[in-house]
Amino acid sequence: MATAKGRGQFFQSLLECLQRNPAQCIGATEQQMRGRSRPGPDRSFSVPLSGSSRKTAEQQSFVKESSFDSCCSVLMEDFNQMKPSSEENLLERLPFEVLLKILSYLDASSLICVSHVSTLFHRLANDDFIWRNIYTSEFESPAWKPKLATPPSPPAVKEEPHSAGSWKKKFFRRMREQDMEKWRKDLRKTCPHTSLPQQTEAVLRNLKMSWELALTEHSGQKTRLDQNRASFFESSVVVSWSCRSVLHFQSICSISVYGVRKEAGRSFRSCRAAWFSLVLRRDMQTDPQMLVGADDLIKVLLLPDVLLGVWRSNNRVAFVMVSLHLHRLVEKSLLGSPVCPYFEPVNRPPADHSDPEFGLHGYTVHLVLHNASFKIMLGHFRQLSCRPVEKRRRLLELRFISRTSLLEHRLLSGGIGLPWRSEELLGVVENCCFLTLTLLDIHQKPFWCLSSPVSARMAKAESCYYSGDHFLMEHQHADGEVRMKLVWLTEQKQFLVHSLVVCVTVDKVNQHFSTQY
Repeated sequence: MATAKGRGQFFQSLLECLQRNPAQCIGATEQQMRGRSRPGPDRSFSVPLSGSSRKTAEQQSFVKESSFDSCCSVLMEDFNQMKPSSEENLLERLPFEVLLKILSYLDASSLICVSHVSTLFHRLANDDFIWRNIYTSEFESPAWKPKLATPPSPPAVKEEPHSAGSWKKKFFRRMREQDMEKWRKDLRKTCPHTSLPQQTEAVLRNLKMSWELALTEHSGQKTRLDQNRASFFESSVVVSWSCRSVLHFQSICSISVYGVRKEAGRSFRSCRAAWFSLVLRRDMQTDPQMLVGADDLIKVLLLPDVLLGVWRSNNRVAFVMVSLHLHRLVEKSLLGSPVCPYFEPVNRPPADHSDPEFGLHGYTVHLVLHNASFKIMLGHFRQLSCRPVEKRRRLLELRFISRTSLLEHRLLSGGIGLPWRSEELLGVVENCCFLTLTLLDIHQKPFWCLSSPVSARMAKAESCYYSGDHFLMEHQHADGEVRMKLVWLTEQKQFLVHSLVVCVTVDKVNQHFSTQY
């Protein structure tokens, strides 16, 4: 590198000299180049001149220009021939210890770039000696402490040697832990009604998190789409993707949603994906599908946790909507892998043997009906107890809006509908929305959290207090089910909820509270 720098300075000074006094520099350069013992034909920088010794100004300028051009061409040819070949690489001829000393002055990001230069530099840039120094300087900076008189310590046990690349892995693992500790600190403050972190939206935006949709066809080809919109509510976020009518509905075999963290590149406009974390995946061939609504342009299909809008004219996908619960959403969007979702740790409360009905009372339900634009219903119910066990399906029932108690009945703030947008077209699908449930246990910890699309379908009348069309809205899950009964009040033009029941499986209660019901 020093030799190349010296050559560059030599040629730069020579060109400046040629521009000032070409004739004098050409003669000196000619003598220098002729004296070199380099194989190849001898080059002469002299320009043959004819006529008298006195030349006109035009002839002198012609001589200068021709001499300058010929000298530059010879110098460039000579410079190209002087480039060292791979066998004459000066860096590779340096001792291994010297190269390590040179690379030890680089930071972590520079070492990553240098490791892509060659095989030698890849081996040097991953050396444990360099990464141990980087780790020590970054996380174990020495601080002055007074020396205290201590008894002699027992002989130290000889540590096992680190494997190759262990200090590099340790460095990036520590960097990741610091990053996680920062956003986990922001998530410690929780909402008193839902026991969910209050800063979930702010943390996701600070981490530059987004969600990507992957549609896999039967041929194996994947179509990836960036989110068009993310609408945050107090306990969920609705993410929408516009598919631009590219894929046929019947050609899709699976739908996947990934959490993607974007990191700014060298240009402030360019971003590169840092990591893909699988949030959910649905199989079009095995998962149940149900038609939940339609309008003049599209029909909406319901898969578990996924709403799919399909054009009625050509059966091509128009849009996809997913509602994600905010419980552990940062971890699910960041800490999962591209093929496996994040599994939250199991934190069971301590068993209370003094309470014979431990796990059957003290529940809190926070329920929200909403679409991608606004809330339709918000309910918060405390101190709920389980009803007798349904023996056939082993369900525990939490009933907090009873059909016979008129004071518990609730009017919805608006109609049930799902506004949609695809490209430049807008529409609304009636009797379709999202249901977000947060069930807290006796310690006000999240016990069951779900956010899924639901639809209101016609049902037979079960209440004699109201006249009008009756509807049933229900959602079934492996951990339980939610049943909501509504009636459409024609005069008020509003929905009224006259029954709301949440059922939880006995197995989930026994597993969470360590009981044997």
